Amino acid sequence: MLAQDWVKTGTSLGVEKVRLAVPDFKPANADPQNAALVKTFNDTLWNDLDVSGIVELVSKSFYPLQVPGQPPEVNLLAWNVPPPNAAMLAFGNLGVAGGRLTVQGWLYDVKNAQTPQVLGKQYSDTASDAVARLMAHKFADEIIFRLGGGIQGIAETQIYFVSDRTGHKEIWAMDYDGSNQHQITRLGSISLSPRVSPDGSRVAFSSLTKTGWEIMMYSLDLNRPVSFPHLGGTNLSPAWSGDGLKLALSSSRSGEPEIYVADASGGNLRRVTTGKGPDVSPVWNRKTNGQIAFVSGRTGLPQIYSMEGDGTNLQRMTDQGYAVSPSWAPNGQFLCFAWVRKYGPGEPGASDIYLMDIASKQWVQLTHDGGRNDFPSWSPDGRHIVFQSNRSGTLQLWSMLADGSKIQQLTFTGHNSQPNWSWK
Repeated sequence: MLAQDWVKTGTSLGVEKVRLAVPDFKPANADPQNAALVKTFNDTLWNDLDVSGIVELVSKSFYPLQVPGQPPEVNLLAWNVPPPNAAMLAFGNLGVAGGRLTVQGWLYDVKNAQTPQVLGKQYSDTASDAVARLMAHKFADEIIFRLGGGIQGIAETQIYFVSDRTGHKEIWAMDYDGSNQHQITRLGSISLSPRVSPDGSRVAFSSLTKTGWEIMMYSLDLNRPVSFPHLGGTNLSPAWSGDGLKLALSSSRSGEPEIYVADASGGNLRRVTTGKGPDVSPVWNRKTNGQIAFVSGRTGLPQIYSMEGDGTNLQRMTDQGYAVSPSWAPNGQFLCFAWVRKYGPGEPGASDIYLMDIASKQWVQLTHDGGRNDFPSWSPDGRHIVFQSNRSGTLQLWSMLADGSKIQQLTFTGHNSQPNWSWK
């Protein structure tokens, strides 16, 4: 097995990034609420575009002295020449009137003097910091959709995770950029492995109950736990199929941990692995709903395997070290996982995030020299990965582009782990 530097990840396709200028949106009027909301909007929009992986933001120090807040104020030539030399320009204004926040935003192709407007949007809602942030996310996603090959942006997605900041390990959620962190479960126990359903209506997880480790289900629509059958034994790491109809999970109900597949209701449970040694951490190929990747200790140290959903066509994906936590890319082409390639006494190996092309088994290392990295999870656009790492001294969540660049810390309070990115 050889490492390859040129495995294409969707963010490193060799395509030149669009050079985009994003001057701060201007206040539309003199309302005293504007100042704070303008800052929230501008900061959020800039960050969304900066981490998108598809644009090169022009440094604000290169901008002309006069920046536009609406179309008649645009001087295309001033943006078209050095130093800004922008290809595209996003601009607009926002203001509060009568308790409502209204945002007007435009995207201009500054190289096209005849018909420069690519996008014009207006948003209006009750004025609040959360609404200003949401409007920035929506406008960023519109821009990313148009400049990024028609792939939906992720600015409105959620990340579910485990946090101990209340004294117990509970399931939490946050916006993709780490803002709006809020507690989901209040079970006062240990809850692990949150996995949100493809339609975003439920979160499956495992929790330590009076009868042992059980699969639990939480309805995000009803804001409360909903019933799921007791399976017997130790039950861990539920995983949704891409159509939301099935769950794979690890259960020791028949002895050693094995992979089982059930209907989303928990019914029709059937065992799909039979190998010696523990089989855990299943994850579906969300594109085909046909294959499952999982971790098995059948040959000693944990390795990544793949198989069809009925257990046939078993293939070993890693052949050395200690490999865990597989996550299947939305396009079905890649597996991401945590790997200690040189594992054992005296070995200098570290736990890093790797990406493998499934067909060729060629891989690239995405994290380097930064603590213990584990539990990668893909964003729905396939351009980003969230993961846990202790690189800052405590266990926190981080995101990066799928080529390993643009690493950002998302959590700072307590210990946070096992992130799972929503499907859309």
